[in-house]
Amino acid sequence: MNILLSGEFEASELHVWQQSLRAALPDAHWLGRDEALAVADTVEVAVVANPPPGSLRGLPKLRLIQSLWAGVDRLLLDPTLPAGAPIARMVDPAMNASMAETALWATLALHRGYFDYAQAQRRGLWQPRPQRRADSVAVLVLGLGQMGLTAAKRIAQQGYHVSGWSLRPRADAGDLDGIAAHAGQAALPDLLAQSNVVINLLPLTPATTGLLDARCFALMPRGAGLVNLARGAHVVDADLLAALDRSHLAHAVLDVFRTEPLPADHPYWSHPQVTLLPHVAAQTDPESASQVVAANVRALFEGRPLAHLVQVERGY
Repeated sequence: MNILLSGEFEASELHVWQQSLRAALPDAHWLGRDEALAVADTVEVAVVANPPPGSLRGLPKLRLIQSLWAGVDRLLLDPTLPAGAPIARMVDPAMNASMAETALWATLALHRGYFDYAQAQRRGLWQPRPQRRADSVAVLVLGLGQMGLTAAKRIAQQGYHVSGWSLRPRADAGDLDGIAAHAGQAALPDLLAQSNVVINLLPLTPATTGLLDARCFALMPRGAGLVNLARGAHVVDADLLAALDRSHLAHAVLDVFRTEPLPADHPYWSHPQVTLLPHVAAQTDPESASQVVAANVRALFEGRPLAHLVQVERGY
């Protein structure tokens, strides 16, 4: 079986992925772009990680495009994607667990004022703050996919009041292990107005681009915190900075940005109410992700249903 492996990899990173994928699918031949084109009629699977536009052109027998990343927004922007080839996104339990850890850390830090204590330490100030109970803190998770729901459940286990929101209702909508699930634009304003911490784990689509804007921030209670772990384009940067500057929002934890790496002159770097992460909230683990890839490839060739297929019209 010939499989194209294409994406944005550092040399050392590519080596690790090649080793993990070969171990998971020892009978496969992993090909680069030029190698794949030389045997184009035999390539039925492409495993990709934000491949350059046009990378999948010229492969007429392609039956599966398997992403190594959870987000497929950049992939779907490629107008040369083979028509009709199913696209599967990466849903890896290990990545879900990592994202939940980051979301919980940010929630705890915002709730207990740990970012403020860090600033006080740098200024040499001893300033104890009142301590709130976890069950008095309302957390809203935007996006109830695999990552969002895993994060919401992990946070709820610590005693927080957790709600979830998505653009469309889940098939199993309702209370999910203590998570109150809501859907639709009409439900969002009231949820924002009641939430002390808002965590974004939405997919990036035309409908969610710029969703976190001045109107959204104005709805949130004074002193609330924002955690963006999804995509930088969900946030209108100028609006977030304005909300922080007037202390309507107390703090923002940001892992993703419109331009990455974040430009050196961006105001986020030096803003005292912003904590930055360099897109590390949940890194893909090659070993576990390769097993996910292998399972879907085997399903394809055994005629079984493919897992985690992207609905292209929705963008995720």
